[in-house]
Amino acid sequence: MKPLYVIKIGGNVIDNSENLYHFLKDFTALDGHKILVHGGGKIATQISEQMGIESNLVDGRRITDIETLRVVTMVYAGLINKNIVAQLQRFGTNAIGLTGADGNFIKAVKRPVKTIDYGFVGDLDETSVNAVNISNLIEAGFTPAFCALTHDGHGQMLNTNADTIASALAVALSGQYETILIYCFEKKGVLKNIDDDESLIQDIDPASYEVLKKEQIIHSGMLPKLDNAFKAIACGVKAVVIGKSDELSKLQQNQIFGTRLSK
Repeated sequence: MKPLYVIKIGGNVIDNSENLYHFLKDFTALDGHKILVHGGGKIATQISEQMGIESNLVDGRRITDIETLRVVTMVYAGLINKNIVAQLQRFGTNAIGLTGADGNFIKAVKRPVKTIDYGFVGDLDETSVNAVNISNLIEAGFTPAFCALTHDGHGQMLNTNADTIASALAVALSGQYETILIYCFEKKGVLKNIDDDESLIQDIDPASYEVLKKEQIIHSGMLPKLDNAFKAIACGVKAVVIGKSDELSKLQQNQIFGTRLSK
């Protein structure tokens, strides 16, 4: 099977034009098929404030009322996505900017109200991603760049977590490609000591993950990230890599890049 990289970038790349420039250059240099996934919460918050719309976050998760949905649709699918696509074209990547509604690529279900009403937020399941249509696009020579928006199939756009979209894409396409899911963030990877960038843990498998959790080396915010990563691996993804965006070029040079999670 051909390899396919599904790479998710966070706000630390998107919010800084220099970081974004270098990342997209390195992304273009990567051999083979690729998909890019991005959010853009910080810029959405700034523009909401300028428009007099208050951002409401609970445990870091955005409550998406109708006004907020309008803003995130404009910012994610418009401002950020098209800027990324234009930059990728500049470097020679024939990118196509997408939401989940385009081509019916990613269909979500509006999150049911339990204790909190998250509003127009979409949840994904194993049937959400249209792998055949996305594969057709990739084989036609396009590089998809997905923003963090999906749809419900009934005309409603939904705000959806970009990490979750990246994972769902990698799992769904693992039947046709050898998928490697890469999360780029501000640290070099999973660190033994959060304050020491040189304390990188290069490889984690399920057994060593249990030990790292028991020893409290991996805890709090990293737990859901890694739990989801191992779920993706159990569902067919070859490996998940967590690393720093400005070190992506190391992958191309066969050097150690980030922390690699595998079976």
